[in-house]
Amino acid sequence: MNGRDKEAATRALMSGAQMVVAALVAEGVRSVWGYPGGAVLPIYDAIAEQTALMHLLVRHEQAAVHAADGFARATGEVGVALVTSGPGVTNAVTGIATAYFDSIPLVVISGNVPTSMIGEDAFQECDAVGITRPIVKHNFLVRNVDQLPLVLKKAFHLARTGRPGPVLVDIPKDVSLAQGRFFYPDSVEIRSYRPAAEGHEGQIRQAAKLLKAAKRPYLYIGGGAIAAGASAEVRELAALADAPVTTTLMALGCFPGTNKRFLGMPGMHGTYEANRAMQECDVLVAVGARFDDRVIGNVDAFVAKERAIVHIDIDPASIGKRVKPAVPIVGDAARVLRRLIACLQESGEQMESRTAWWAEIDAWRSLKCLDYAKEPGRIKPQFVIETLCELARDDTFICSDVGQHQMWTAQHYRFKHPRKWINSGGLGTMGVGLPYAMGVKHAFPDHDVVTVTGDGSIQMCIQELSTCKQYDLPVKIISLNNGYLGMVRQLQHVEYERRYSQSYMEALPDFAALARAYGHVGIAVSSEADVEPALREALALKDRTVFLDVSVDGSEKVWPMIRGGHSLEQMLLGEPADV
Repeated sequence: MNGRDKEAATRALMSGAQMVVAALVAEGVRSVWGYPGGAVLPIYDAIAEQTALMHLLVRHEQAAVHAADGFARATGEVGVALVTSGPGVTNAVTGIATAYFDSIPLVVISGNVPTSMIGEDAFQECDAVGITRPIVKHNFLVRNVDQLPLVLKKAFHLARTGRPGPVLVDIPKDVSLAQGRFFYPDSVEIRSYRPAAEGHEGQIRQAAKLLKAAKRPYLYIGGGAIAAGASAEVRELAALADAPVTTTLMALGCFPGTNKRFLGMPGMHGTYEANRAMQECDVLVAVGARFDDRVIGNVDAFVAKERAIVHIDIDPASIGKRVKPAVPIVGDAARVLRRLIACLQESGEQMESRTAWWAEIDAWRSLKCLDYAKEPGRIKPQFVIETLCELARDDTFICSDVGQHQMWTAQHYRFKHPRKWINSGGLGTMGVGLPYAMGVKHAFPDHDVVTVTGDGSIQMCIQELSTCKQYDLPVKIISLNNGYLGMVRQLQHVEYERRYSQSYMEALPDFAALARAYGHVGIAVSSEADVEPALREALALKDRTVFLDVSVDGSEKVWPMIRGGHSLEQMLLGEPADV
């Protein structure tokens, strides 16, 4: 018997399903979110045979992926979801796409019909690989049980390295049932996949030279900076360069919202000062950001402004995709920034004065673009968020659904730390808020976890109140209930001459009573005086899920706003003259 045969003989004999569980445990996975079905039952049977891996049963596969996604966003670890074939995997598609657009590390395992039946339109068969190809970093169809351990190792490696993202592993039922020798490698090499971590030294020095000479520098920070764990480096660079900072929706908390250099969020619902600085700066340093349409508005108007752009990103495909930089730097954001800081510190040249730049910024700030008018008898949604910010601890996780409530939270909650703001950015997925909160609470049971939602978004995954009850996940839900699909209605108000087609939510349930029906605490709030006491009560009930249904002013809009296709200089600070 040769050495290879001896090694093979010592490997444990397992079914494919048992290999899946063993691989997850080897990767340090502690919990899986999922929903069973025929094609994936062998894996569920293997889960039942052990105790190292916990499974949480959701009420819809979309919520399984969202919960795993929320877990990943809060921890930086790979989230794992398990679904069956056919409708199981198609229900998971929205969650996979949500993670893909925001570069979140996930491994989604789906069952499939036996290999002999693939392509024959078997019961609950679908082409999971084909369906998910555009919305995953990579996907695998495993046809041989002996390939399974290496495929799973590759899946985790791909999900967590380089630009993170979701990876799908599709496992036919006969592969799950087949027996094989299990060997899980410590590491894996993929010949065609070698993400660069260290930035080019010459490019970094060129960036340092530009930043040193800049009279109007600006740091534009995206979600990639949080993925790289570069918050400390961003703070240090801002102080060293005396530069203002804007963070995208996905990067809120990477730079403290209370810091004097923070100008707020840029883009469609960003602050006036953040957007004016984006247009008027002479050196723009973009870190882990995509220059997407919601941030820079009309791309032709944006590039028409003369400025030197330094673009730092670990994904070379993101650099120059929409805006051509003067200095492209491919690498890990934290490592590149550390080297950039060192280059600035070692240079003996004097930094250009930023006094005039800060005076200009302070003049823009004086407009106080986020101010709003209170009205007797109406609860302003901004007031609810500001009160929550005052009452919540700094280590509280704030999750959000998608809509006006998301933007008000982004504008008025002052995030001080990274990974405390959990929301869907690129895809803008309604319904994520409650599953996100479940994933976060499971990861951090001793922290307060609050999800801000609306009467439209919450109904998309409201059945997960049952999951909260089963697994003792006492999250706090704050619904800014305005009786509308608020953001849709606002767009109709501004761009469609107030034709409110299908944006009014009729026949809304009694959310507080519905929460109680699920075994939770339900509180209805209809006056401004009751907002603070209700929030205090909700936060004090540490061991209960609380649904706070707050009736807010349905006519309130999210200002500022930039209409689609317009430039950053065409901001609406309030009701447009033609509406």
